[in-house]
Amino acid sequence: METTYKRTISFSPPDMSELEVEEVADTLMSGWITTGPRTKKLEKLLAEYMGLNTSAPNCVCLNSATASEELSLRILGIREGDEVIVPAYTYTSSAAAAIHVGAKVVFIDCQENSLEMDYTKVAEAINEHTKAIIPVDLGGVPCDYETLYRIVEDKKSLFTPLEDNSTELSRLSSSIQASLGRVAIMADCAHALGSYRLIDAQKKMCGNIADFSSFSFHAVKNFTTAEGGAATWRSIEGISDEEIYHWFQLLSLHGQSKDALAKTKLGAWEYDIVAPLYKCNMTDIMAAIGLKQLERYPKLLERRAEIIRKYDQCCDEIGVEHIVHTTENLKSCGHLYITRITGCDDNQRREIITRMAEASVATNVHYKPLPMMTAYKAFGWDIKDFPNAYKLYSNEITLPLHTLLSDEDVDYVLKTYNKVVKEIRGY
Repeated sequence: METTYKRTISFSPPDMSELEVEEVADTLMSGWITTGPRTKKLEKLLAEYMGLNTSAPNCVCLNSATASEELSLRILGIREGDEVIVPAYTYTSSAAAAIHVGAKVVFIDCQENSLEMDYTKVAEAINEHTKAIIPVDLGGVPCDYETLYRIVEDKKSLFTPLEDNSTELSRLSSSIQASLGRVAIMADCAHALGSYRLIDAQKKMCGNIADFSSFSFHAVKNFTTAEGGAATWRSIEGISDEEIYHWFQLLSLHGQSKDALAKTKLGAWEYDIVAPLYKCNMTDIMAAIGLKQLERYPKLLERRAEIIRKYDQCCDEIGVEHIVHTTENLKSCGHLYITRITGCDDNQRREIITRMAEASVATNVHYKPLPMMTAYKAFGWDIKDFPNAYKLYSNEITLPLHTLLSDEDVDYVLKTYNKVVKEIRGY
């Protein structure tokens, strides 16, 4: 009796090769497995990739995007009494980092038919307490940074920089705020390594657009170090990039004045603890994976673009709205393939996800808006105040998009999706 082969499509497995395996093995045998030469090399290569200053470098590799965002907020001097603007439609880390430093999060609804924040509402929310905006490059699509910069420039009269010279860090924070002279833009680029936007007719990579940016290298991301992330920043007039880099090191390594690599130099055993700080460094084992991922990254992005073209064609044919990864002004790294089933509600969306799973195709939802979550309800947020975010969420399904998908896998996903969506819609 002939059996029918059913494919099993995972949602987002990591793409590893022998290159990563060999580099990790070499790292393990080198005797240096914590933060060391490979981490430092990865920082410089990432800074070069994004067009940042490579001598500081203006990139610090850490253990997560959340840590990257939190340390950036601390270097900027965000604290209790400050307000940070965050989209309601995002993952918790975008808001949690601001809460960790004691700031008040101010959520902003989406645009009516876009996952981006409503920039008119962003401008309306800025007041004398606002110190930062955290735009999110959801799915890898860069936000409209030109509009955000115009908004914060227009609102400069409301901004008062921090005045606190009580510690070396607060002195640096005060200097940064005074130099910017406006609300800081601190991008959540967790999805966006390799994405770019044309600004003044020049290609600007994510990580080199906002004042500070944070990246995720979690296992489900296009580029991974298993866990991990990075913080980047644009050079600020009058501020030493080396001093900012130094404070990222202090904040991520217990406030220790020398990292382990520096202490290996002859006679360099002694160090100081300048403050009781945090522990969120990247290890060389993680960096080893990243070094080889970065070598392979252009080809990985090409494959994602090929899959996206097939997804776009199918969704357009069946009338399913989808994320747009390429326009004349931007190109996304293609992290997520977000769709919306027009004419379906939340219950029908859930039925589609179940039917896809029964056909062995894993899908997901990006994201359930934060005002719907228990933790954020406790702060008093109510999804009723964010109707656009709820509308966009209620019929959203994310299709599997990764570089381990074969052409046959992609065809199977699309054939299954086409069939299930038509069945649920009733035609």
